[in-house]
Amino acid sequence: MTINKVMTIAGSDTSGGAGIQADLKTFQELGVYGMTALTTIVTMDPKDWRHSVFPLEVSTLETQINTILSVGIDAMKTGMLGTVEIIELAARKIDENKLERVVIDPVMVCKGEDEALHPETTDAMREFLLPRALVVTPNLFEAGQLAGMKTPHTVAEMKEAAVKIHEQGAKFVLIKGGGKLHSEEKAIDLLYDGKEFRIYESEKLETTYTHGAGCTYSSAITAELAKGKSVYEAVDVAKGFITAAIQQGFRLNEFVGPTWHGAYRGLKKATEYCEDCE
Repeated sequence: MTINKVMTIAGSDTSGGAGIQADLKTFQELGVYGMTALTTIVTMDPKDWRHSVFPLEVSTLETQINTILSVGIDAMKTGMLGTVEIIELAARKIDENKLERVVIDPVMVCKGEDEALHPETTDAMREFLLPRALVVTPNLFEAGQLAGMKTPHTVAEMKEAAVKIHEQGAKFVLIKGGGKLHSEEKAIDLLYDGKEFRIYESEKLETTYTHGAGCTYSSAITAELAKGKSVYEAVDVAKGFITAAIQQGFRLNEFVGPTWHGAYRGLKKATEYCEDCE
């Protein structure tokens, strides 16, 4: 039996819903072997869930990446990188190892709807990571930042942002609109390959239990790419995976509710016994 291997370069979410914890759960559910290179450790204050971020030394990160690459991988993704130096390191490792199945999830921390907390990292993503990305998976805010425009709020604006991001080197641009496009009746994501737009729709869910949804979505794409699927096939599976995970999201405490990574497996098992399922 061949087990495909994947690497995630991202932060650790102590609460377990996002970051490398979400990545590993998704990899396991989709049948690939995940390995992690930590950039930061994020903890939460039990009283108000205020976050504290503890970056790791870049030299420590590099030794983690080297350990993983010595084994060999079939695909990789990035999440929270945090500094220009780390972004440059990731780009260098991609080049040195001629990695092609690269998913960039451009995790950003924002001050407001249209302002990034560390704009220098956004610039570094444009310069160093977008040209090396097979797929880049921004949410609406991140798409606006990468495209140099206001946060998209319509499908037309998503298309405009996707074109601008593609022009910066990413081969495929997946903008995760989800349920935040209030003018739409469906949860909508947009994929652009430089020629055509593809719309991925699902039921719009009224829930706040979405912690880690972006990490999970990009991880599912990475897992499917590692198994040899095309980008279109990978996004299709990932859309089903994240939709099921959000449908079964749950309350962790008074502050947060994560998605449930085991939902897709349960859904697949259920359809095995459904005679009318397509």
